[in-house]
Parts: sequence; C-alpha cells; structure tokens
Amino acid sequence: TYFAGQEQQVRLIYQGQLLQDDAQTLASLNLVHNCVLHCHISQNAAQGVAGGPRPGDQVQVALNVGSLMVPLLVLMLSVLWYCQIQYRQFFTAPATASLVGITIFLSLVAFGVYRR
Repeated sequence: TYFAGQEQQVRLIYQGQLLQDDAQTLASLNLVHNCVLHCHISQNAAQGVAGGPRPGDQVQVALNVGSLMVPLLVLMLSVLWYCQIQYRQFFTAPATASLVGITIFLSLVAFGVYRR
C-alpha cells in the first residue's frame, strides 16, 4: 500500500530480525501495539524473491571513515610523543604543553564516545 512499485526494494526489520516472508501480513507476524518496525528501502533493485547473492555479484563494502578516526589520532599522537621523547631539543615548553593538552582532550573525547 505505502510503497507501490517498490515492493522488491523494501525490507522490514523487527527487533533486529529481517522479516523475510513477503506473503505475510503485519498482523500475522504477532507485532505488539506501538512496537518499533524499521523500514529499509534499498536504492538498488532487489535480486529477486528467490534471492540470495549469485556467484557473479560484486560485494561492496562501505568504509566507515568515522571508525578509523580514533585509531588514526592515536597513531598520530604516538608518533608525536615518540618525536618529543627522541628529539626533545626541537620541542619547546609551549609545544610540549600543547601536546599534553591535545592528548588529554582527545582521550576524554575517545572515552566519551566509547562510553555509550
């Protein structure tokens, strides 16, 4: 009713489970009143009801750049701290204080993000 012409692109998700059977109605799935039902609309045409990936299909993996930020920042801070220890003569007191401040700030941000 709501997605006329897009039936092959719409998938419903309930409690983390993909609802596979397109022939079932929502009432037959024993959904409780005021439950949360997620609707995923694919931008690509579905592969068919018999479905499943075919051997010739390409697998595309989305790269989540956000998940790489913390390890990248830790690596950069590690290199800076290594340089500060090995080449102390090139780091002035304000530069070292800034490095300490940035390290503390990024540590608090990282712990705050992963605390959820």
